[in-house]
Amino acid sequence: MFKAIFTNSFGILFSRILGFARDLLTASVLGANIYSDIFFIAFKLPNLFRRVFAEGAFTQSFLPAFTRSKHKAVFSVHIFLVFLGIILLMTLAVNLFPALAAKVIALGFDAQTVQMAAPYVAINFFYLPLIFAVTFLSTFLQYKNHFATTAFATGLLNIALIIALLLARDGSSETVVLYLSYGVVLGGFAQLFVHLLAIRGLGLHRLLTGGVRYYGRKAARIREETRRFTREFFPAVWGNSTAQVAAFLDTWLASFLSAGVISYLYYANRVFQLPLALFAIATTIALFPKISRHLKHDNEAQAHAMLARAFWFLLYLLGFAAVGGIVLAPEITQLLFERGAFTAGDTAATALILQMYLIGLIPFGLGKLFSLWLYAQRRQGEAARIATWSLGTNVVLSLALIAPLGGAGLALASSLGGSVALAATLRAVGRAHVSAIIRPKKGLWWVLSVTLFTAAVLAFKELLHAYI
Repeated sequence: MFKAIFTNSFGILFSRILGFARDLLTASVLGANIYSDIFFIAFKLPNLFRRVFAEGAFTQSFLPAFTRSKHKAVFSVHIFLVFLGIILLMTLAVNLFPALAAKVIALGFDAQTVQMAAPYVAINFFYLPLIFAVTFLSTFLQYKNHFATTAFATGLLNIALIIALLLARDGSSETVVLYLSYGVVLGGFAQLFVHLLAIRGLGLHRLLTGGVRYYGRKAARIREETRRFTREFFPAVWGNSTAQVAAFLDTWLASFLSAGVISYLYYANRVFQLPLALFAIATTIALFPKISRHLKHDNEAQAHAMLARAFWFLLYLLGFAAVGGIVLAPEITQLLFERGAFTAGDTAATALILQMYLIGLIPFGLGKLFSLWLYAQRRQGEAARIATWSLGTNVVLSLALIAPLGGAGLALASSLGGSVALAATLRAVGRAHVSAIIRPKKGLWWVLSVTLFTAAVLAFKELLHAYI
C-alpha cells in the first residue's frame, strides 16, 4: 500500500515543485493584477475539469464498472467515444462564443475585461479534451497498479508553462498571457504522449484496439453496463468535486472584488493544494483499486485495516501541515512569490487567504479518505447528496463573509463547507465502520483535538488582526 502511496506522493511532489517554480515565475513576470487575473480565469474552467477528472472522480466510477464488465474492451471504447464527443462539442461551443464563456466564469468582469479574456479562454479550453484522454488512459494504468506515469506527467504541463514564461518574459503582458495559453495546450499534448507510451509498454493498447475492432459487432451487449455507468458517473463527479467547485465559486465571486483578489486566491489555493495532493489525494488514488477489490469479495476486515493505516498516516501529516502552514503563512508566501511585480502588500493578502484555506486541510483530506468507502460500494448518490449540502453551506457562508472579509471570507467559507462534508461522510459510512477504521489509540484523540484547536485559534487570530 505505502509503496503506491509514496510513488504517487513523489510524483505529485515533483510536479508541485515545478508548479511552484511556474507560479514563482508567473508572479514575478505578471504580478497580481488584471492580466494575471485574466489568465487564471482563462485557465480556471479547463483546470477545474482537470482536477475533477484526474483526481479521482472519473476513475472512481469507471474502474468498478470496468472491473465488472463482461466486454471490457468494447465498454471502454464506448465510454471514451461518448465522453470525448461531448467534450469536443463543449470545446467547439466555447470557441464559437468565447466572450460568453468568459462572462460565465467571471461574471464580475466589465465588458472590456471580458473581451480581453475571451480569446485566452478559447485557447485554454483545448486542454480539456486532452486531459480527458489522459485521465481515461491513466485509469487503465491504475488497474494494472502502475501509478508513476500519471503522477509525474503533470510536471510536463508545468514545464511547458515555464518555457512559455521564459520565452515571453520580455514581452507585453498580453504576450505573456498568450504564450501561457498555448503552453497549456502543448503541456496537454505532452501528457497524452507519455501516457500512450506507457499504455503501449504494458500491452494495454491491444485492449483498446480490440475494442475498436469489435465495437460495431458487440456494442448492443454493453447497453445495460453503459446505462448503469452513466447513472453512477454524474453523482460520482459531483460528489468528488466539492473542493474544486468551491475554488471555482471563489474565483467567480472574487471577480466582483478589486483587481488582484482572484490572483491572491489562486496563489493561496496552490499552496493549500500541495499537502492535500501530496498526502490525501496520493493516498486515495493508491488505495481505491485495493479497497474496491476487498469490498467486491466481501472482505471488510482487510478494507478496514488498510483505511485505518491510511487514516492515522493522513491525520498526523495533515495536522502538522495545517498548524505549520498557518503559523508560517506570511513567510511561505514571501519566500515563494514576493519578487518582481509581486509586492509586500500582495504577500500579506495572499497569506491571510492561505491561513483560511488551511483550516479546511484536515476535513478535506479525511473526507476524501472516508468517501472511498462510499464509492467502492457504488454509493455515488449518497456522495452527491453530501457534496450538495457542503456546497450549499459554502455558498451561503461565502455570500455572508465576502462583504466583511473579502477574499479571506471566501476561503474560510470553503473550509467550513469541507468540514460539513466530512461530518456528513462519516455519518453515511456508519458508526461501526468508522470505529473499525479509526481504532482509537490512547492519547491520539487528545493530540488531534489540540492540533485542531491550535490551528483554528491561530487562523482566527490572524483574521481578527487583519480586519479589526
